[in-house]
Amino acid sequence: MQAINIAVVQTLLHWEDVDANLQHFESKIEGIKECDLIVLPEMFSTGFSMKPESLAKESSEKSVAWLLRMSAKLNSAIMGSFMHYDQGKYYNALAFVNPEQEIQWYYKRHLFSPGDESKHYSAGKDRLVIDYKGWRICPLICYDLRFPVYSRNNCGIDLMVYVANWPQKRNYAWQQLLKARAIENQTYVVACNRIGQDGNGVDHIGNSGIINYLGEEIGFGSDDKVFQFYLNKVSLDEYRLQFPVLDDADQFELL
Repeated sequence: MQAINIAVVQTLLHWEDVDANLQHFESKIEGIKECDLIVLPEMFSTGFSMKPESLAKESSEKSVAWLLRMSAKLNSAIMGSFMHYDQGKYYNALAFVNPEQEIQWYYKRHLFSPGDESKHYSAGKDRLVIDYKGWRICPLICYDLRFPVYSRNNCGIDLMVYVANWPQKRNYAWQQLLKARAIENQTYVVACNRIGQDGNGVDHIGNSGIINYLGEEIGFGSDDKVFQFYLNKVSLDEYRLQFPVLDDADQFELL
């Protein structure tokens, strides 16, 4: 049976304090056992800050080193986004680190212009699809969730992972859009959101969760904890064979 053991870390973030966040997340995940993939929230080492000019180089250097160390220590893949500095530009970048110490990158495509993200960060151009333990995994970041064309399953994706700093005041949209992405793409969806108030006074209540290909949700509420669960790929494959709606999907190319 092709199953994958995933741990989702739903917790608060220390505003613009890289060291405090890395220490906090290390304490949260150090007890995880026999896990294939650990998922952290968006900008897990700083919070959703618009100060990459002063924080991105520190965030990038320390977050990458920490992810590599944690992956090796726990013998698990680990993923999350953080401020990243690359060739003179700032990105909201997600790193997927596997136990072999290989890094794959996704740069957030849809920058949250209502929060001025587009004024401080450069947008990525390409999706990332990762082959890992028999699964095809597509990581996406927060605002990407609102754009279904970008999330469309046109390349055999089995699991979409959305990492986020999604605020409480738009919680209803968060929950409904996650279900829609799962149903329309016949994929599992894993959502990792933060809790607590950020440095701008914005409240977050988590509601991380897992949604299956039928849109059925197991929500995690607002608890500060690590949630660990298995996903079964056999049942996904069987459902797609019985109800092959993706065969009728429109064909398109992203510009």
